[in-house]
Amino acid sequence: MAKIGDIDLGAFPLLLAPMEDVSDPPFRALCKEQGADVVYTEFISSEGLIRDAAKSVMKLDIYEKERPVGIQIFGANLDSMLQTVDIVEKSKPDFIDINFGCPVKKVVSKGAGAGILKDVCLMESLTAEMVKRTNLPITVKTRLGWDHDSIKIVEVAERLQDVGIQAIAIHGRTRAQMYKGNADWRPIAAVKNNPRMHIPVFGNGDVDTPERAVEMRDSYGLDGAMIGRATIGNPWFFKQVKHYFNTGEYLPAISLEDRVHAAKRHLQMAIDWKGEKLGVFETRRHYTNYFKGIPNFKDYRTRMVTSDESKDVFETLDEVLEKFKHFDFAS
Repeated sequence: MAKIGDIDLGAFPLLLAPMEDVSDPPFRALCKEQGADVVYTEFISSEGLIRDAAKSVMKLDIYEKERPVGIQIFGANLDSMLQTVDIVEKSKPDFIDINFGCPVKKVVSKGAGAGILKDVCLMESLTAEMVKRTNLPITVKTRLGWDHDSIKIVEVAERLQDVGIQAIAIHGRTRAQMYKGNADWRPIAAVKNNPRMHIPVFGNGDVDTPERAVEMRDSYGLDGAMIGRATIGNPWFFKQVKHYFNTGEYLPAISLEDRVHAAKRHLQMAIDWKGEKLGVFETRRHYTNYFKGIPNFKDYRTRMVTSDESKDVFETLDEVLEKFKHFDFAS
């Protein structure tokens, strides 16, 4: 059974990865309903938070129905990160996660995210001070290393555990790889198999089918799977994986009616949370996957991702339901 602090996550939990402009409260709610065991906020800039930047502050919104939920933060300046811990505590998350893995240039160039993989001693000292600052569990998400020649993830994980983190999630790529090539889970298994490790080790990267989740559990022996891109426009992925775990069979295809209903709820929750303009804009990335596989769908998709008003998107969704009501996603 995996645990973060005193939080029991069950056997092989499925975790919704923190994804910028994706894992917001509306999407987290949908994923939670469909079987996600743990969810994370979008990553939050420590510098933005202490400056009271509106976008950063808004990301602190969490809801009781999401629990257990972790607020993820990133930064490389100790004072800023400690102030951020104090601010984040007030939102009462179940744990605080430190992002030591984001490969994006604007984050890395400031020495944050995966940028800190160049300085493991700073990574360790920063983590140690944050653990001391709060009674909440501190967890870490990171990558294998900066590049292929600097993979020391077994040592890094052990050092972070020794200064007090309660769990570690590892993406099976280096920063140099970005999101290219295949994720390598073998170094993550090496972390798990280190006899000195006693905290949960979660795998991340390329868990895009139920079979891959089984492989991560049974062949690599990890404690849970953190799932990101496979869930975009497909919050049912968690339910699909759990059904496969339990039966060895695929969950029946999600019906068009269920897809349209979810897309509508997603859009409405996004508008309720962040307003019409942002709600419409930030839900766009999900529509392609919500309706993946439908032939001759391009015109409808184009309308959904170019409409600036929600009423147009809702009308298009109604048309989709009527036009493709006989389409069988199982075919």
